[in-house]
Amino acid sequence: MQKPLKWIDQPTHRQWLLDHSQTLIRFFQTRSFNSAGGFFTLATDGSPLAQKPGFTGANRQLHETTRMVHCAAIAHLLGVPGADRNIDHGMKYLWSSHRDSHNGGYFWAVDDTGATDSKKQAYGHAFVLLAASSAKVVGHPDADQLLDDISEVLHARFWDNTIGATTEEYATDWQKIDSYRGQNSNMHLTEALMAAFEATNDSNYLTMATRIADLIINRHARENDWRVPEHFDANWNVDKGYTGDPVFRPAGTTPGHALEWSRLLIQLWELGGRQLDWAVDASKNLFFTAVETGWADSAGGFYYTLNWDNTPAQTDKFWWPCAEGIAAAAVLGMIDDDPRFEEWYRRILGFTNNYLIDHKNGGWHPELDATYQPVSNVFEGKPDLYHSLQASLIPLLKSTGSITRGLLASQGKSLIQAPVC
Repeated sequence: MQKPLKWIDQPTHRQWLLDHSQTLIRFFQTRSFNSAGGFFTLATDGSPLAQKPGFTGANRQLHETTRMVHCAAIAHLLGVPGADRNIDHGMKYLWSSHRDSHNGGYFWAVDDTGATDSKKQAYGHAFVLLAASSAKVVGHPDADQLLDDISEVLHARFWDNTIGATTEEYATDWQKIDSYRGQNSNMHLTEALMAAFEATNDSNYLTMATRIADLIINRHARENDWRVPEHFDANWNVDKGYTGDPVFRPAGTTPGHALEWSRLLIQLWELGGRQLDWAVDASKNLFFTAVETGWADSAGGFYYTLNWDNTPAQTDKFWWPCAEGIAAAAVLGMIDDDPRFEEWYRRILGFTNNYLIDHKNGGWHPELDATYQPVSNVFEGKPDLYHSLQASLIPLLKSTGSITRGLLASQGKSLIQAPVC
């Protein structure tokens, strides 16, 4: 009896993924464009969210602007008409509005008149590096300027070379705000550093990414039964009692971040010539621990956070852990024939199609309650293209690098036919 093909090897499934990615881009590309600069956050129906009191025009956060530039670069590589306008638009807004021309660095949030939150956060700066790297891959004329600037800021202000990771948050004038250290900003900086390495071939970026992964995963996640600690003190001791922002610094552990790291470790292993001998085993351990402890037993979906005894803490199901689970299962299935990766790929994607994809309005619902109905307890509207678009495209590409480089290498080839790895 012939062994059934993995979904990512089936042209019909690959067509579904490509069609869905194009549908996502169509939903966001023109609706999110803000003629006053930057991009709107979208309401459930795809219209711009209403202006909030106290702001002049829409409030734009740094990670949102940068992610839209990254996604526009992806759309450009897919041959989507009009994508170039969004790259130009976002790059201009990053430089002219988010960038602090006096003190250096990039404001966390701005509206039509200036900074609404002038803090300098490592999380947002990581995404500036990702946006600059993606813009460079597509040949944007301002990419080198942005890439040079953000690289200098990261080295001068954020990077702690002694430990091999980034510090966290500063005031407008670069005064230290507190001694908190976090894995979330370092995880996204790892993603961005690998993209910068691919865009420039500068091995210093890859070395930095490897040092972060060694600290967060090879040391701390390994010591904590392959659960990823989120919060640390200034000396990088795990702070299991920390309670912070429910979006960016939730208490406990976050299964979605373990899944995200699982994928990133395979990319890091590949980019380093498969020399990082601990990475593949760590990736698998992170994946299986996350799906075993974080997947809900009823209809499915991942709990947002767990307590340190692995019981559910925040039981609402968010969209992005499923996006990361889809990508991680696909990538691991490319390098390992263990059937569990295919089983989880189908299971997570099935849940996503049944519950998270908004087949009526477009995009994905960001948050579901205990009865699997869309709610807005933490997120409002359709706040994100980045996670859902990446989940739709990562299974179509080789496991050897980022989406933008993968799409660039695939130009002139059919994405419907599985690549030869």
